[in-house]
Amino acid sequence: ASVSFGGSALGGNNPDTGATELFNGIAWTTNPGSMNTARRLMGSAGTQTAALAFGGVTLPTPVILRASTESFNGTSWTTSPATLGLARGYLGGCGTQTAALGFGGYGTPVSTATESYNGTSWTTVGSLNTARGRLAGAGTQTAGLGFGGIVSTTVQNATEEYNGSTWGPGGYLNTSRYVLNGCGAQTAALAFAGST
Repeated sequence: ASVSFGGSALGGNNPDTGATELFNGIAWTTNPGSMNTARRLMGSAGTQTAALAFGGVTLPTPVILRASTESFNGTSWTTSPATLGLARGYLGGCGTQTAALGFGGYGTPVSTATESYNGTSWTTVGSLNTARGRLAGAGTQTAGLGFGGIVSTTVQNATEEYNGSTWGPGGYLNTSRYVLNGCGAQTAALAFAGST
């Protein structure tokens, strides 16, 4: 039971979409309700029937960094009045719709910022140790993981673990990469795909 949303066709200046698709374990189905703001490279959290999208980038040029938050109930998207304190894209995310964490990403410039969401508002919490964008996340709001990513032109393999207040060092990916994906828990996570 998965949900996929937003993005764009391959290529830098293709328009963004708010399209949403649902997976039932066998096939993908296009959901009639699209996101209210088409965007790509956003943070996300939650489940198929209780998802959260935040931040992101809107193209084509000029690039617009987003701070907005939308929640999905399995059928339709609702724009939340809560916005990230720092508009940014290429950020990591983890947690649930009402207890999420957004971290890193590209604002102006690459960021260490971490923000927690309680279903109503975003609050700035302990920063990543290494500023990076295009990273992946897994886990929960109080036991999160951030891994991979890129700083300038240096591709990362480091993992950071979040304990609800601060980030500390974790293990290392076998392959340094960015624009990868992640899922699972802090002690049982999966990293997959990406670019080297």
